[in-house]
Amino acid sequence: MRKRILIVDDEPNIVISLEFLMMREGHEVRVARDGEAGLAAVKTHKPDLVVLDVMMPKLDGFAVLEAVRADEALAKTRILMLTAKGREAEQKKGLSLGADAYMPKPFSTRELVDKVKELLDRDD
Repeated sequence: MRKRILIVDDEPNIVISLEFLMMREGHEVRVARDGEAGLAAVKTHKPDLVVLDVMMPKLDGFAVLEAVRADEALAKTRILMLTAKGREAEQKKGLSLGADAYMPKPFSTRELVDKVKELLDRDD
């Protein structure tokens, strides 16, 4: 089933590779290149899953995550944090703020595709 995925990341090479992977899996993909644009895109397009970087201009990923979780209309949106900030403290912070999953960069494309599928297939 075709799902809507929003990629929020300011690193062009990551965006290109994620966009390619998600489109190859048959998903509709949108991209936002900073936190403010990402938050606006979540509100406008209501994606099934957001792949969210932490370190970005304007709003960091944690702030975007908090804003999405605080909005009742968006609260069920799946969020996968994908970030170079892979230390345990950042992972705990992301998960405690409501991320559905947290993957450090660099990442295995197969693991990422599997994690996206798992998140999209979940019922809750």
